[in-house]
Amino acid sequence: MSMDQLQESLKTIGDELKDTEERREKLLKGTRDVISLCSKSIVDQHFGKEKEAVEKITSAGIMLAEFRNYAGDDLERYLLTPEQEFVEASILLSVTRNSEIPGLHDLKVSGPAYILGLLDSLGEIKRMVYDRIRRGTTDDARNLFSTMEEVYGLIYPFAIYDNIVNGVKRKLDVNKMLIEDVRALITEESRRESMVGAIKQLETRLADS
Repeated sequence: MSMDQLQESLKTIGDELKDTEERREKLLKGTRDVISLCSKSIVDQHFGKEKEAVEKITSAGIMLAEFRNYAGDDLERYLLTPEQEFVEASILLSVTRNSEIPGLHDLKVSGPAYILGLLDSLGEIKRMVYDRIRRGTTDDARNLFSTMEEVYGLIYPFAIYDNIVNGVKRKLDVNKMLIEDVRALITEESRRESMVGAIKQLETRLADS
């Protein structure tokens, strides 16, 4: 009984698996670097270091483009998390700049990564709202909150695809609570401003009388 075809088949399979394993290891290491760059970019944005933030996002985008070339269909799943982080950092940058939010094809990511990254960006926008209120720039805080609400409203219908985009419903539920927290804060701040304004008017009238 000849084993030639069996040995040839096993060799072919072994070579393919070895190639897949090597690509997988390279992806795991490389995508960790992408995630780190995007996380640091977000921190830079919160501290007003826009130039540094852009440099990190640009580097992450270049790395992702390289990884897509050899990920293939079999390892595409390993790109989901780094693409998601890339979307989050990129969306936040557009909000910081008050520019148009980049689209799916602008960022060259998968649909699930785009949706999940958008949802993650809402938590970072919430931090910006709180920062603006602490600085006393309430109008900016209100504009950011409006952006949060609009983005959430546009993504909400995708809750029905939770069985395809794993985690989207959970993230929507979390962000719903975030938005309600911010709404309460904005409302409280508006009332405080109205009260302060009323007190100042009263003081002015008393001073003039």
